[in-house]
Amino acid sequence: MLIKNEFDVAQPVDKVWTFFDNIPQVAACLPGAELTDDLGDDKYLGRVAIRMGPVKLMFAGTANITERDDAAKRVVVDAAGADEKGRGQASMLVTATLVATGRGTKVGVVQDLQLSGAAAQYGRGMISDVTSVLMRDFAINLQTRIDAVERGLSPGQIATAAPASGFGIALRAMRMALTRVLRRFFAPYEPNPN
Repeated sequence: MLIKNEFDVAQPVDKVWTFFDNIPQVAACLPGAELTDDLGDDKYLGRVAIRMGPVKLMFAGTANITERDDAAKRVVVDAAGADEKGRGQASMLVTATLVATGRGTKVGVVQDLQLSGAAAQYGRGMISDVTSVLMRDFAINLQTRIDAVERGLSPGQIATAAPASGFGIALRAMRMALTRVLRRFFAPYEPNPN
């Protein structure tokens, strides 16, 4: 399943790219993510906790940076893991691209996500909505961490992202789904400008 998200960061593209080069800092921005070991050569062990409806999944696995293009400001991460209770597996190829804008930096994230087991039972819409909520939280945390570094705080002084709250994510994802349904329902009744 291909999921695309974009967000803006109010910092120059070179500063955001430098931040993206520090994988532990980036991981600290993603709710529910934790790096547990740096294996060297751009390979990491970690865990990601996520709640999908009534099911809480804890994936443990590896993340490997397979491409880093400084000129194009593009990074590709290949991640794979299994739920610690054996309820499923996930693999994801994430491509992040940074582009300078008048106000700062636009970050585009494309995720090619493959799920099996308990997480795979949820529809594409639900998974896409949950991913969008997590990306919004990631964007806010990224901005906050870059601003904190600008103020002179060290990484150890900056709080990591709070774990992904199942209830909060579910409410926000349901709101997105409801908005999508209402748009489809009312679209035939909108006046035609022509």
